Amino acid sequence: MRKLQLLAIALVALSFATGILAHPSMPSRMASHWNVAGEVDGYMGRDAGVFLMPALSVFLLALFYALPLIDPKKENYAAFQKEYDELVAITIGFLYYIYLLTLAHNFGYSFNIVQMLAPAFGALFLYVGAILAKAKQNWFVGIKTPWTLSSTVVWNKTHALGSKLFMAAGVVAFLGVLAPQMFVASIAVVIGAAVATFAYSYFEYQKETKEGKAGIKRKAKKRRAI
Repeated sequence: MRKLQLLAIALVALSFATGILAHPSMPSRMASHWNVAGEVDGYMGRDAGVFLMPALSVFLLALFYALPLIDPKKENYAAFQKEYDELVAITIGFLYYIYLLTLAHNFGYSFNIVQMLAPAFGALFLYVGAILAKAKQNWFVGIKTPWTLSSTVVWNKTHALGSKLFMAAGVVAFLGVLAPQMFVASIAVVIGAAVATFAYSYFEYQKETKEGKAGIKRKAKKRRAI
């Protein structure tokens, strides 16, 4: 088993251990959701509030390592296995960080949760940007549109653009530590990145298709000339 896989498993185990220790001290009705202003707008019972996140971590960890096994392009994962393992570990770590913030709030600590979440989202967006630049064509990780899955060239070009946009979102998210509204702006950048890369992949595929047809016509003309 690879080291980063062990790290992800350790984080899941740590999440459950944290929940078991925290459970007796949690209120019967736990704050579980906050709006963009950092105000609590959702609650759940103690058992669900304590163990939902660890259970979600187990599910995601299993899903992350099951998907490559059933991917029609599973051989491509070997080319970015290290980055994939890092993505799994940082995602599980990200969930654990959110879990700790939730428990801390319910312990009675006072803080602006949006500002506390900002660096975690910043790190996540930056790393997603980094892995997008290295991800090879597959069905589960990356910017998956009909056009990126149909052309390796379009996949690479779209992911190069997506990498830059997600890294930009990460930088903006980090600024949320100083100004919570910047964290909200980073979410807008991510949504914009999704729309932009979708459209970009379509236009690049159309461009590639036209160039391919033009090349076929040129070759046909040369053969007729001969």
